Amino acid sequence: MTASKLVDPDEFIRWYGEGKTYSWIMDEYRRKYDLRIGYGTISNWRHQLGLKKRSVRDSKLIPWAVKPEHRNNHVLQMLRTEARRRAGEPVPPDRLRQLRGWLDNLAEQDAVAHYEPDTLQGWWLVLRRSGVDEDLIREPGLVTRSRGSRR
Repeated sequence: MTASKLVDPDEFIRWYGEGKTYSWIMDEYRRKYDLRIGYGTISNWRHQLGLKKRSVRDSKLIPWAVKPEHRNNHVLQMLRTEARRRAGEPVPPDRLRQLRGWLDNLAEQDAVAHYEPDTLQGWWLVLRRSGVDEDLIREPGLVTRSRGSRR
């Protein structure tokens, strides 16, 4: 069995609680301890330390089963950030600024997010349909995501 790379559990718990991103934690471990860790390592530490998952599942904002090639799109990231904000979960200040700018852009354009899984781009901003698209997304004809949250 190999030794854990977790140098200071209290530090990790603090960072995680402050809402530091996995990427930030990975970079900080490389800078501070000269250790390279990955997303899986951080996820394992979170589980081992009994910390709650950060992901917030909001099937009203993301009612689609999103293909892997579309999961890093800015539109999806903003919808996930808004889901976290609505759930009262911590959102890093820089991410909150991005979200505010994105929401302002949607309002200015009277647009909503739309997902087309069978396209290369996947995500689009489209004009809001009055009386139909009441939130941040184009109401889909078919919900492809299960309504429950993963644990």
